[in-house]
Amino acid sequence: MRLIPTGRWAARFLTLLCLLLGALPALAQDDLDGLLPVTEAYKLSADASTPGVVKLHWTIAPDYYLYRGRMKFKAADGVTLGEAQLPDGEKHHDEYLGDVETYHHGVDATVPYTVAAGTTTLKLSVQYQGCHEVAPKICYPPHTEQLSLAIPAAGAASAGTGDSLGAALGKLGSTRGGGDGAALPAEQAFHLEALAKDRQHLLLRWTMPKGYYLYRDQTALKLKDAGLSLAKPEWPAGVEHEDAHFGKTTVFFDQVELPVAIQGDTGGLRTVNLEASFQGCQDGGICYPLMTRALAIDLGSAAPTSGTAAEPAPEMPPAHEESLGLALALLFALAGGLILNFMPCVLPVLSIKVVSVIESGESHARRRSHALAYTAGVLVSFVVLGLVVIAVAKAWGAQLQYAPVVAALALIMLTAGLWLSGVVQFGGSLGNVGSSLANQQGWRGDFFVGVLAVVVASPCTGPLMGPALGYAFAAPAAQALLVFFTLGLGLALPFLAIGFVPALARLLPRPGAWMETLKQVLAFPMYLSAAWLAWVLANQRGADAVGVLLVAAVWLAATLWWFEKSRWKSTAVRAWVLVPALLTVLSLYTLARLPVPASGDKAAQVAENTVAFTPARLAELRKAGTPVFVDMTADWCVTCKANEHAVLNTDSFRDLLRKTGAVYMKGDWTNEDPAITAFLQEYHSPGVPLYVVFPKDGGHGQRLPTVLTSSLVEDALTKAAGTPVATNP
Repeated sequence: MRLIPTGRWAARFLTLLCLLLGALPALAQDDLDGLLPVTEAYKLSADASTPGVVKLHWTIAPDYYLYRGRMKFKAADGVTLGEAQLPDGEKHHDEYLGDVETYHHGVDATVPYTVAAGTTTLKLSVQYQGCHEVAPKICYPPHTEQLSLAIPAAGAASAGTGDSLGAALGKLGSTRGGGDGAALPAEQAFHLEALAKDRQHLLLRWTMPKGYYLYRDQTALKLKDAGLSLAKPEWPAGVEHEDAHFGKTTVFFDQVELPVAIQGDTGGLRTVNLEASFQGCQDGGICYPLMTRALAIDLGSAAPTSGTAAEPAPEMPPAHEESLGLALALLFALAGGLILNFMPCVLPVLSIKVVSVIESGESHARRRSHALAYTAGVLVSFVVLGLVVIAVAKAWGAQLQYAPVVAALALIMLTAGLWLSGVVQFGGSLGNVGSSLANQQGWRGDFFVGVLAVVVASPCTGPLMGPALGYAFAAPAAQALLVFFTLGLGLALPFLAIGFVPALARLLPRPGAWMETLKQVLAFPMYLSAAWLAWVLANQRGADAVGVLLVAAVWLAATLWWFEKSRWKSTAVRAWVLVPALLTVLSLYTLARLPVPASGDKAAQVAENTVAFTPARLAELRKAGTPVFVDMTADWCVTCKANEHAVLNTDSFRDLLRKTGAVYMKGDWTNEDPAITAFLQEYHSPGVPLYVVFPKDGGHGQRLPTVLTSSLVEDALTKAAGTPVATNP
C-alpha cells in the first residue's frame, strides 16, 4: 500500500497521526516520495572518549528539523545519567505541540554520567523526533537508537585538558594527584550529615574519601519550613583551584564543617528540614552531576540559645481531633454557609434580592433563572477564593489584617447603607453597590449580586468555618476546593430554594409598602458594620487611620452625590465623578503607609495571670511546669469577641485560673504577626480564634473548639493542672 500525501489536508493528517500515535510502527520511508529514512535525515554519532561524559551529535539534512523537547536519554543498569546539556533551539509555535524549540542543520548534546564499580560499557538509549518542513510535510514517529560505548579509564584524559562536562553538572578537575580507579557512587564520595548546635545554629559536615573534592560556590542550602531561612554560611578557608569551567574557585578535600545560623523563630518546631544541593569531583577523574539531599534535623536535643525558645515542640492535636472526614467537613461547610445568610453583612444582600424578585412578579421559570445566576456568582467566587487561599497559603480571614482592605470594606458597607436609605440609587438590586457590573439586567446582575454576597461574607467566614476550613488546609487541593464549593452552596441555598420550590415562594409575604420600610431598616446593620470596621482600623493603625477613613468617606459621599446629580447630564459632565472617586482611592492608599502604632494601651489592659504570646515565653512557662491557656484572637474576629464576653472576660474564668495555677496567654493577630501565623499553621488552623491548653507535665496541647463554653474550658484546665492530657501513641 502506497502512502502518498496529497495536498495540505493529507500533510496535516499525517503530522497529527505521527505525533499523537508515536507508538505505532514507523512508516516505511522508502515508500514516501522524496523523504529520507529517519537515520539519514538525522545522522547520530557518539563520542565517549572523555571520562564521565558522552557527547552526541546529530547531522540534520536540509529541510528537516529536530524537536528539542522530544529528546530523551536512558541508560542501562550500572550507569546513572545526569541532566543532558542542550543548546537553545529556534522558537516557534507548532500546530500540534504548541510552543517548541527546534534544531536545523545540526546539534550537539552533552550527557554526564557516573558508573558503578566494574562497569566497562556504557549502554545508552537515545530517543528523538523530527519533521520534514516542506512538501510533503510529515513528522516521523519517535525514533530510538541503542548505543553501546566503551567507558574510558577514569584518568585517561591528559593532564590539563579541561574538557567540560556541562555548564552546571560537572567539569573535569585538574590533575592534583590522579584518581584512584573507578569513581565511587555519589553517596559514598560525598557523605553529608547535619546536627543542631542549638535551636538557632546548625553544623553541616561533608566527608570525602582521599582524591575527592567539593566545590564551595556550587553549594546551595535552604530550609523547607515556612517562616525560616538560613543566614549566609560561614565557610572555612579552602583550597584555591583553577577550574576549566568555573575559573578560579575554592574547593575542599577530605572533610569540611560548615556552621550556619537559622533566621526565624524555631520555638514551635521539633525538627527543621534542610535541602542541600552541591557538586564535587574525583581529582583527575570525573565530576558528578548536581546532588541534592534532604535532611530532617532534630532540634529536640539542642541546647537553647539566649532569647530563643527552649520548649518541646507544640504537639499536634490528637488524631481524632485534627483529622476530619471529608463528609463531616462538607457538612460543616454547608451548615456554615447557611448560617452566613443571617450575618449582618450578608442578610441585607439576600433580603433585598428576594424582595426584588417578589416585586418583579415574574414567572417560576424567571425566578429559577435568577436563582441559578445568583448561585453561579456565589460558587465561582468561593472557588476563586479557594484557589487563591491554597496558592498563597494564607489563613482565611487574614485579609482584615491589612488596613486598606478594612477601610475599603467599611466604605462598601457605607455605600450599601446609603443606597438602602434611598440617598443614592443604583438600580434594581443591591448587587450594583460599588460595581457597574452588577447594574446590568438579567443573569449578569444576578451573578454579580452573588459575587458581592461573598465579598461581604468573607470577614464572617473563618469563625463559622473553623473545622471545615481546617480540614481544607490539610487536605489535598481537590478536596479543599470541594469544601469551598460546599460553603458557597450553603450561602446560596436559601435563594436557590426560593427559586425552585414554588411552595416556599408562596410562603413569602405579599409585596407592599412594608418592603421599602424593610429596605430602609436594613441600612442600619450596614452602618453598624462600617462602624465596627472603623473600630478595627483604629486598633490597627490608630487615630490617624480613622481620620484618613473619614476623609475617604467624605470623598466617597462627594462621588455618590455627583453620580446622582449628573445622572441625566452629558457624558462629559458625568465624567467629573472620577475626580472625587480618585481622591477616595488615594485616601485608601495613604493608609498602607501609616505605621503600626505602639501597643501601650493594649499592654495596660493585660490583667493578672495574663501575658502576651511569644514562643519563648510559652517555652519558659511549659518548662517551669505551668499550665497555659493560649488564646489566639483578633479585634476583627466576631467569634473571638463573643467568646471573650461569654467566657474569658468573666470572674469565673479568672477564679479558674487561680485555682489551677494556669496562665492565660493571649496572641493578638489583628495585625500580621509571623510568630502567631506559624502557631496557627502548626495546629492546622485556618484563622482565629484558636484555643490550645497545655498541661503542666509538658504533654500534648489540647485544642478546643472555636465556640467556647464555661464547662468546656473548666474541664480542659482541670485536666491540664491535674490529670495529664492523653498523648498520641
